[in-house]
Amino acid sequence: MSTTTGASAAPFSLGADVLVSGASTLTACPYGASADFAAAYDNTEVEPQVAVNPASPSEMIGVTQQDRWPDGGARGLSSWITHNGGASWTKLPDVPWSGCQGGPTRFGRVTDPWVTYDKAGNAYFIGQPIDSAALGLSAISVTSFDRAAGTWRPPQIIQEDLGDRGVFNDKVSITGDPTRPGYAYATWLRGSYPNDGRQHPIADLHSFAYRGKPMFSRTTDGGLTWSTPVPMRDSNTYMQGNQIAVGPDGTLYDVAANLFTGAGLNDKGVYMGVMTSHDAGLHWSAPAKIAPITFAQLVVPDDDFPIRAEDYLPDIAVDMTSGAVHVVWADGLGTALNKVVLVKSTDGGRHWSGPTVVAAGGAGVQSYNHAIDVSDTGMVTLTYWDDRNNVPGDGIATTDIWVRHSHDGTQTWEPEQHLHGPFNHYTAPVSYFAPGDPRGLFLGDYMGLETISGNDTIAFFTSTGNDGADVHAVRLNHS
Repeated sequence: MSTTTGASAAPFSLGADVLVSGASTLTACPYGASADFAAAYDNTEVEPQVAVNPASPSEMIGVTQQDRWPDGGARGLSSWITHNGGASWTKLPDVPWSGCQGGPTRFGRVTDPWVTYDKAGNAYFIGQPIDSAALGLSAISVTSFDRAAGTWRPPQIIQEDLGDRGVFNDKVSITGDPTRPGYAYATWLRGSYPNDGRQHPIADLHSFAYRGKPMFSRTTDGGLTWSTPVPMRDSNTYMQGNQIAVGPDGTLYDVAANLFTGAGLNDKGVYMGVMTSHDAGLHWSAPAKIAPITFAQLVVPDDDFPIRAEDYLPDIAVDMTSGAVHVVWADGLGTALNKVVLVKSTDGGRHWSGPTVVAAGGAGVQSYNHAIDVSDTGMVTLTYWDDRNNVPGDGIATTDIWVRHSHDGTQTWEPEQHLHGPFNHYTAPVSYFAPGDPRGLFLGDYMGLETISGNDTIAFFTSTGNDGADVHAVRLNHS
């Protein structure tokens, strides 16, 4: 797979860089503090996703975390809507996910926002309410958009666990079906022992029974009801970052990073995998190995301060004409430097090309926070971040966002374009394991990218600003 320039296509015409987010209304909320961290990062919007209404492409909805806590989660989840193709955005009324947003006070925080539309233009918004960053109370909650009222409906909790017995929920995503009106699919990871039971605490440390199950729930009536959650796979795997995409024939593809087989992280079972369903999620294949994955710690080159961002977590996009499936993630490929790589299947996920580096920053440049989408004409668009313009020792973690596209199924790529930046990553919120133990600078584990119509695309991402993190939208126009 070459990364040289294609033969004929023009570059994107980049629209205005629109600041979407504004001041938070949740900064006075009394809920969510922990023994270690009494204050959240006020007015910070991180971890964005965006969706485009296929029935009316000028309408889009974007979502983010609102007021990130240093040790995980946020005071709330915010959402914005545009009716003019991304030229301007309006904040939607809050969903009562958490105590801060008028929801159950047992949920002091909420995390992992995701938004999608189905074929009929029904919009769905999913999140993960939690009580704290510890492995305690966790839930999966979903709402749908009431178009007549212009608001989200009250959220439905489809999974809730107390956090005892080692059970927790994590990394939720939702996918509206582009082939079946009223269908949408929620998936996440649920960590547990068999039968949700624990052994002796010492035995737990050596147990080969613990697993991270890829969970599944669906709606077939536009979000009015959701099926009882079930594991797509219940075995000694730990499938993180589950995300479902739908092919033109209605096949569901769930891609995830399998981070171990047996007890603890190890390099023998670490691979990018995919499961398929041919009956809208009622039955799933066993995980098929796409490629082994190796990932390095992302850092600021100046001082090796860690960056917490999307690395092994995958993004998936399907060409709805040819059926080709594309998956991207950041991989060290056996080195200590992550770069965005791509794999592709043209036979329904049975065989895969790659992984091939598709970030164009050059040797010695780490890349991450990848997003991919395929237009209805087959154009593949890729965005990612890198630090190629960083100047060592200047006290600035210089970061830029880039976009590139292919018109021949990723055989060749058009010249890379600068999308946003430079910005100083040092001013981002910091994610902590514990006080004094930073997990890394955090602007999100994923970014948004979605085709609007034809070859036009919307990029929806976070960047540092005066208050630490803001959401931006840029329309990528292509003739």
